[in-house]
Amino acid sequence: MFAAEFEPAQLDGRRRSPRAPVSLDARIGRGGLDRALCRVVDLSIHGARLQVYSPMKPGSMIWLTLPDIGPVAAKVVWSDDFVAGCQFQSPLTVAMFETLLELDQTPRSMS
Repeated sequence: MFAAEFEPAQLDGRRRSPRAPVSLDARIGRGGLDRALCRVVDLSIHGARLQVYSPMKPGSMIWLTLPDIGPVAAKVVWSDDFVAGCQFQSPLTVAMFETLLELDQTPRSMS
């Protein structure tokens, strides 16, 4: 037998920055000429969740070309079939984030 002290992890669901559901067409590149289409479906200033058309390897670095913003370096943090989460190497500015929210193509109900 052994004894140990530990501090429980905080599971309060808080993120570093607010996230917004969006629908934005973008492109993924890994350097060179390989470019693939994707859709940004969730966005924060620190990262994005992407719908992709081929599996992505966690840990890989990509260039995510965002509309009106251009290429942003990001690391694939997780991937599950055709969805992947990435963390931007440098956070987006508030102005960039707001620009992308304005370009959001998510259909809105007219109620």
